[in-house]
Amino acid sequence: MEYLLAHPEIEHGKIRIGFTPDEEIGQGADHFDVKKFAADWAYTMDGGTIGELEYENFNAASCKITVHGVNVHPGAAYHKMLNSMRIAYQLAVMLPRWETPEHTQGYEGFYHLVGMQGTVEETTLSYIIRDHDRARFESRKREMEHLVRKVNREYGDGTADIVLRDQYYNMKEKVEPVMHVVNIAKQAISDAGVEPTVKPIRGGTDGARLSFEGLPCPNIFAGGENFHSRFEYLPIQSMEKAMQVIINIVTSI
Repeated sequence: MEYLLAHPEIEHGKIRIGFTPDEEIGQGADHFDVKKFAADWAYTMDGGTIGELEYENFNAASCKITVHGVNVHPGAAYHKMLNSMRIAYQLAVMLPRWETPEHTQGYEGFYHLVGMQGTVEETTLSYIIRDHDRARFESRKREMEHLVRKVNREYGDGTADIVLRDQYYNMKEKVEPVMHVVNIAKQAISDAGVEPTVKPIRGGTDGARLSFEGLPCPNIFAGGENFHSRFEYLPIQSMEKAMQVIINIVTSI
């Protein structure tokens, strides 16, 4: 991921450019020294379709649920076997069927099952939890914990355990007090001959992490299409427009 950062000494024309890895797991900014970087505000170049400009994103958490079973010979399994895969499936279908990525849009949040591995003795469910609204985000995490407690009441303490980890939060509250940063980017996009499209990210950027570390950081399009699929691509024409937006920002400050 790439950043175009404006230095506090803007009148001297100073900027900073940085790169971070691993944005998708919310840890790309773990070792990014915001204080040493010495910027007042920044932009990430991590957006999708040409013209996109974003300063709202999901609140995000990862969730790993491990279900522990008991394996015995199926011929002698009566009232002895605990099939962790079946219990994990039972837990998974207790989540709202329509609150998944394929059934939500706009500001709607979701639970997304991203991985399953299992045997009779142990099964893991890996989820990501997303919501633009912080209160609903916290409610979703509590719901996952509630379902784990429900499974443990039915099958016994320790049958299932859960690990929740917050990844990033909605940068909106940190960017809104400095909306001139968004307006600069919006004008730069227009000056590049592109219609700005201001919209919430149904995802996140390292800019969300940096915003909460004191570096307000809206997100500008890079021009990519079909992200996270085997058909992901980036038109050269869109990349050229993104480059022009960067130049317009630099020359305007």
